[in-house]
Amino acid sequence: MPYVTADLSVSVDGYAAGVNQALEKPFGDGPVDELHKWMFETPDENAAELAGITAADAFIMGRNMFGPGRGDWDRDWTGWWGQDPPYQKPVFVLTHHERDDLPMQGGTTFHFVTGGIEAALKQAVEATGDGTIAIAGGAATTNQYLAAGLIDELRLHVAPVIIGAGERLFDGVPAGKLRQVSSRGASLVTHITYEVVR
Repeated sequence: MPYVTADLSVSVDGYAAGVNQALEKPFGDGPVDELHKWMFETPDENAAELAGITAADAFIMGRNMFGPGRGDWDRDWTGWWGQDPPYQKPVFVLTHHERDDLPMQGGTTFHFVTGGIEAALKQAVEATGDGTIAIAGGAATTNQYLAAGLIDELRLHVAPVIIGAGERLFDGVPAGKLRQVSSRGASLVTHITYEVVR
Protein backbone atom coordinates (compact mmCIF):
# COMPACT_ATOMS: atom_id res chain seq x y z
CA MET A 1 0.00 0.00 0.00
CA PRO A 2 1.23 3.53 -0.67
CA TYR A 3 1.97 5.86 2.22
CA VAL A 4 0.15 9.20 2.01
CA THR A 5 1.53 12.29 3.71
CA ALA A 6 0.51 15.94 3.82
CA ASP A 7 2.61 19.00 4.66
CA LEU A 8 0.97 22.34 5.39
CA SER A 9 2.16 25.64 6.82
CA VAL A 10 -0.54 27.07 9.08
CA SER A 11 -1.08 29.92 11.50
CA VAL A 12 -1.65 29.19 15.19
CA ASP A 13 -5.39 29.60 14.50
CA GLY A 14 -5.23 26.99 11.74
CA TYR A 15 -5.29 29.04 8.53
CA ALA A 16 -3.17 28.12 5.50
CA ALA A 17 -4.26 31.20 3.51
CA GLY A 18 -6.21 34.39 4.06
CA VAL A 19 -9.22 35.73 2.18
CA ASN A 20 -9.11 37.27 -1.33
CA GLN A 21 -6.44 35.06 -2.89
CA ALA A 22 -5.37 36.33 -6.32
CA LEU A 23 -2.45 36.32 -8.73
CA GLU A 24 -0.92 39.33 -6.97
CA LYS A 25 -1.66 37.83 -3.53
CA PRO A 26 -1.41 34.03 -3.79
CA PHE A 27 -2.09 33.54 -0.08
CA GLY A 28 -4.66 36.33 0.25
CA ASP A 29 -4.99 39.19 2.74
CA GLY A 30 -3.53 39.46 6.20
CA PRO A 31 -0.09 38.61 7.60
CA VAL A 32 0.09 35.50 5.40
CA ASP A 33 3.74 36.05 4.42
CA GLU A 34 4.57 34.94 7.97
CA LEU A 35 3.38 31.42 7.15
CA HIS A 36 6.33 30.65 4.88
CA LYS A 37 9.12 32.86 6.23
CA TRP A 38 10.76 29.81 7.77
CA MET A 39 11.29 28.33 4.29
CA PHE A 40 13.10 31.34 2.89
CA GLU A 41 14.68 33.19 5.82
CA THR A 42 15.97 30.21 7.82
CA PRO A 43 16.34 27.34 5.32
CA ASP A 44 19.45 25.86 6.96
CA GLU A 45 17.67 25.63 10.31
CA ASN A 46 14.78 23.80 8.64
CA ALA A 47 16.67 21.75 6.05
CA ALA A 48 15.23 18.39 7.12
CA GLU A 49 11.63 19.60 6.95
CA LEU A 50 12.19 21.31 3.59
CA ALA A 51 13.71 18.13 2.18
CA GLY A 52 10.78 16.12 3.51
CA ILE A 53 8.23 18.27 1.66
CA THR A 54 9.59 17.26 -1.76
CA ALA A 55 10.75 13.72 -0.88
CA ALA A 56 7.62 11.92 -2.11
CA ASP A 57 7.36 9.76 -5.23
CA ALA A 58 4.27 11.64 -6.47
CA PHE A 59 2.23 14.67 -5.43
CA ILE A 60 -1.43 15.70 -5.44
CA MET A 61 -2.52 19.33 -5.22
CA GLY A 62 -5.62 21.43 -5.63
CA ARG A 63 -6.06 23.75 -8.56
CA ASN A 64 -5.50 26.84 -6.41
CA MET A 65 -2.16 25.43 -5.31
CA PHE A 66 -1.19 25.19 -8.99
CA GLY A 67 -2.48 28.62 -10.00
CA PRO A 68 -4.92 31.44 -9.30
CA GLY A 69 -7.38 30.83 -12.14
CA ARG A 70 -10.89 29.43 -12.05
CA GLY A 71 -12.96 28.22 -14.97
CA ASP A 72 -11.29 27.40 -18.28
CA TRP A 73 -7.51 27.16 -18.31
CA ASP A 74 -5.12 29.91 -19.25
CA ARG A 75 -2.85 27.65 -21.33
CA ASP A 76 0.09 29.99 -20.80
CA TRP A 77 0.00 29.41 -17.03
CA THR A 78 2.45 26.68 -15.98
CA GLY A 79 2.37 27.06 -12.19
CA TRP A 80 3.82 29.37 -9.55
CA TRP A 81 7.34 27.88 -9.75
CA GLY A 82 8.65 28.83 -13.21
CA GLN A 83 9.98 26.31 -15.69
CA ASP A 84 11.71 24.07 -13.12
CA PRO A 85 9.27 23.25 -10.28
CA PRO A 86 10.70 21.70 -7.11
CA TYR A 87 8.72 18.45 -7.32
CA GLN A 88 10.72 16.56 -10.00
CA LYS A 89 8.10 13.78 -9.97
CA PRO A 90 4.51 13.35 -11.24
CA VAL A 91 2.09 15.94 -9.85
CA PHE A 92 -1.68 15.35 -10.08
CA VAL A 93 -3.71 18.57 -10.05
CA LEU A 94 -7.39 18.40 -9.05
CA THR A 95 -9.57 20.41 -11.41
CA HIS A 96 -13.00 20.52 -13.06
CA HIS A 97 -11.49 21.49 -16.43
CA GLU A 98 -9.56 19.14 -18.66
CA ARG A 99 -6.04 19.99 -19.71
CA ASP A 100 -3.27 18.03 -21.40
CA ASP A 101 -0.32 16.83 -19.35
CA LEU A 102 2.29 19.53 -18.82
CA PRO A 103 5.92 18.30 -18.70
CA MET A 104 8.37 20.75 -17.15
CA GLN A 105 12.12 20.95 -16.67
CA GLY A 106 13.73 18.86 -13.96
CA GLY A 107 11.36 15.89 -14.20
CA THR A 108 8.09 17.42 -12.99
CA THR A 109 5.02 16.58 -15.08
CA PHE A 110 1.66 18.06 -14.13
CA HIS A 111 -1.32 15.77 -14.81
CA PHE A 112 -4.78 17.33 -14.56
CA VAL A 113 -7.43 15.13 -12.95
CA THR A 114 -11.15 15.85 -13.31
CA GLY A 115 -12.45 12.75 -11.48
CA GLY A 116 -11.99 13.92 -7.88
CA ILE A 117 -9.70 13.03 -5.00
CA GLU A 118 -9.95 9.25 -5.31
CA ALA A 119 -9.22 9.34 -9.04
CA ALA A 120 -6.14 11.48 -8.40
CA LEU A 121 -4.97 9.10 -5.68
CA LYS A 122 -5.51 6.10 -7.97
CA GLN A 123 -3.41 7.72 -10.70
CA ALA A 124 -0.69 8.60 -8.18
CA VAL A 125 -0.66 4.98 -6.93
CA GLU A 126 -0.35 3.76 -10.51
CA ALA A 127 2.62 6.08 -10.98
CA THR A 128 4.38 5.09 -7.73
CA GLY A 129 3.32 1.57 -6.81
CA ASP A 130 3.94 1.34 -3.08
CA GLY A 131 5.77 4.66 -2.88
CA THR A 132 5.01 7.78 -0.89
CA ILE A 133 2.35 10.17 -2.15
CA ALA A 134 2.26 13.71 -0.77
CA ILE A 135 -0.85 15.88 -0.60
CA ALA A 136 0.78 19.21 -1.46
CA GLY A 137 -2.09 21.52 -0.51
CA GLY A 138 -3.87 23.69 -0.10
CA ALA A 139 -6.00 23.37 2.99
CA ALA A 140 -9.22 22.54 1.11
CA THR A 141 -7.55 19.64 -0.70
CA THR A 142 -5.89 18.41 2.49
CA ASN A 143 -9.27 18.59 4.25
CA GLN A 144 -10.92 16.47 1.56
CA TYR A 145 -8.29 13.76 1.91
CA LEU A 146 -8.46 13.89 5.72
CA ALA A 147 -12.27 13.65 5.66
CA ALA A 148 -12.03 10.61 3.38
CA GLY A 149 -9.52 8.91 5.71
CA LEU A 150 -6.84 8.81 3.02
CA ILE A 151 -3.90 10.48 4.82
CA ASP A 152 -1.48 8.46 6.94
CA GLU A 153 0.80 11.24 8.21
CA LEU A 154 0.07 14.95 8.69
CA ARG A 155 3.06 17.30 9.04
CA LEU A 156 2.15 20.80 10.19
CA HIS A 157 4.52 23.77 10.16
CA VAL A 158 2.95 26.21 12.62
CA ALA A 159 3.95 29.86 12.27
CA PRO A 160 3.49 32.22 15.26
CA VAL A 161 0.87 34.39 13.60
CA ILE A 162 -2.93 34.78 13.73
CA ILE A 163 -4.63 35.11 10.33
CA GLY A 164 -8.25 35.33 11.53
CA ALA A 165 -10.07 34.28 8.34
CA GLY A 166 -9.50 32.43 5.11
CA GLU A 167 -8.78 28.82 4.17
CA ARG A 168 -8.56 26.77 7.36
CA LEU A 169 -7.23 23.32 8.05
CA PHE A 170 -9.76 20.77 9.42
CA ASP A 171 -12.85 22.61 8.07
CA GLY A 172 -15.34 19.86 7.20
CA VAL A 173 -13.16 17.12 8.69
CA PRO A 174 -15.11 14.86 11.06
CA ALA A 175 -14.02 14.32 14.65
CA GLY A 176 -11.11 11.94 15.03
CA LYS A 177 -7.74 11.39 16.61
CA LEU A 178 -4.17 12.25 15.75
CA ARG A 179 -1.14 10.69 17.43
CA GLN A 180 1.82 13.02 17.80
CA VAL A 181 4.95 11.43 16.36
CA SER A 182 7.38 14.31 16.76
CA SER A 183 7.67 18.05 17.29
CA ARG A 184 10.52 20.51 16.94
CA GLY A 185 10.60 24.21 17.63
CA ALA A 186 12.65 26.51 15.40
CA SER A 187 13.06 30.28 15.39
CA LEU A 188 10.18 31.03 12.99
CA VAL A 189 8.09 27.84 13.10
CA THR A 190 7.15 24.75 15.09
CA HIS A 191 7.16 21.48 13.15
CA ILE A 192 4.66 18.87 14.35
CA THR A 193 4.18 15.43 12.80
CA TYR A 194 1.01 13.44 13.47
CA GLU A 195 -0.08 9.95 12.57
CA VAL A 196 -3.73 9.99 11.52
CA VAL A 197 -5.47 7.36 13.66
CA ARG A 198 -8.13 5.42 11.81
